[in-house]
Amino acid sequence: MVTRAERNATDPDLGVLSGRLLFAVQRELFTTLAEQGFDDLKHRHGAVLAYLDPEGVRATDLSRLSGQHKQIVGTLIDELELLGYVERRPDPSDRRAKLICPTARGLAQMRAADAIMAAIQDRHARRLGHDEFKRFKRMLTDVTEHQRGFGS
Repeated sequence: MVTRAERNATDPDLGVLSGRLLFAVQRELFTTLAEQGFDDLKHRHGAVLAYLDPEGVRATDLSRLSGQHKQIVGTLIDELELLGYVERRPDPSDRRAKLICPTARGLAQMRAADAIMAAIQDRHARRLGHDEFKRFKRMLTDVTEHQRGFGS
């Protein structure tokens, strides 16, 4: 009988593969960010930072985009605010709502993270071939979005 560990070593399922990819990308991203002076960030902060826009984003949109519960996103925003990466500002289109906006440090981190992610993707595109990498991303996006629709 084949054990789960053996099966996942030779024929990993979608969850195992996506987890391995996520953890490997996070490890490179956050290690490189730390080397560039952003050593106070944790992997969990990526759920907010990945969807932050320079003009700000509502917390409810961050929750929807990241797939995280509102309470988790709220905690992450609190942490990032204490670390000096974001601030809450009134939403000009709805005074009752708040926008989560990057500070100068947050904008610097966003530029650094974008450059790191571009380098990671470029490395894989050169390794696989640019057309094959684009095809891979289209297929991965399709599978991801289809799976995210489960139960909603």
